[in-house]
Amino acid sequence: MENKVSQNKRYYMREFQLYDTDHFVTFNIIGIDFERRQITVGITNQGRISVQTFDLKGDANALYFEYGIFDENKIPVDEFEEIEEE
Repeated sequence: MENKVSQNKRYYMREFQLYDTDHFVTFNIIGIDFERRQITVGITNQGRISVQTFDLKGDANALYFEYGIFDENKIPVDEFEEIEEE
C-alpha cells in the first residue's frame, strides 16, 4: 500500500469527534505502529472510556481505520486535530 502520510508526523493525543446520529464519540490517538499497521485510540462514548486497537488501512491519499458495529465509519488519521490547552 502506498500512501502520502508522513510516518514522522506527531499524532500522539490528537483528537477527532464523530457524530454518531445520536451523540458525539471522541477519539484520541495513543499510538500508531506503522510496522504492524495498527492504531491505538482512546474512545469516549456516552461517558464511557475505552482503549482499542484497530487495523490501520489506507489508500493513495490517507491512512484511516474503520469504526462502528459494521465498520461503517472511515476515520481518517490526518483529520485528527492537535489539542490546545486553555
